[in-house]
Amino acid sequence: MPQRYFKLADDVMFPNRWHLAMPRNTQGVKVDDYEFWRGMPVHVMGRLKIPIEIAGTPLDYTEAGLNIPVVHVRIASMFAELAPDDVQLIPVDVEGQPDQYLILVATRLIRCIDEQASRIELWTHEDGVPHKVGQYASVRDMRIDRSKVSNAQAFRCEGWEGPLIVSAKIKEALTAMGATGPRFQEV
Repeated sequence: MPQRYFKLADDVMFPNRWHLAMPRNTQGVKVDDYEFWRGMPVHVMGRLKIPIEIAGTPLDYTEAGLNIPVVHVRIASMFAELAPDDVQLIPVDVEGQPDQYLILVATRLIRCIDEQASRIELWTHEDGVPHKVGQYASVRDMRIDRSKVSNAQAFRCEGWEGPLIVSAKIKEALTAMGATGPRFQEV
């Protein structure tokens, strides 16, 4: 049976949940969110801090800013065990939280989007952005070509790096742990 994969996202419908702001460096300056979801290791100088934008129930899995996964230490430990070659875990201080949290960075970037099974729109000359012509402008109903994924447990898709993709093994582990905050959509 072929491996199944899922888009892992923040369950924004979780009741009374917290919302985290963009991570900040030691000078209080917001970090570049793209660094955390481009599918490569991140080099961070000093310890990052994350303010709480809206107070509420702390979650085991949250996305700060735009697509920056922030995980409780128990979730981080599971990723370190099941996907050691696929992730980087960066300690972060979440405002007012005594528990340890980490930013989860998927360090694999795989060209695996199934363009025939997904609804793809490409940038064209008419869009007026010449350097993007031929690249993905939007990917809806994303499906991946599992034959291109190999043994990856967590990764981003080349050309459409926003979604974090995880294996069924990771999904099952998060579900078994009773992790709060994650939402899954099969790809």
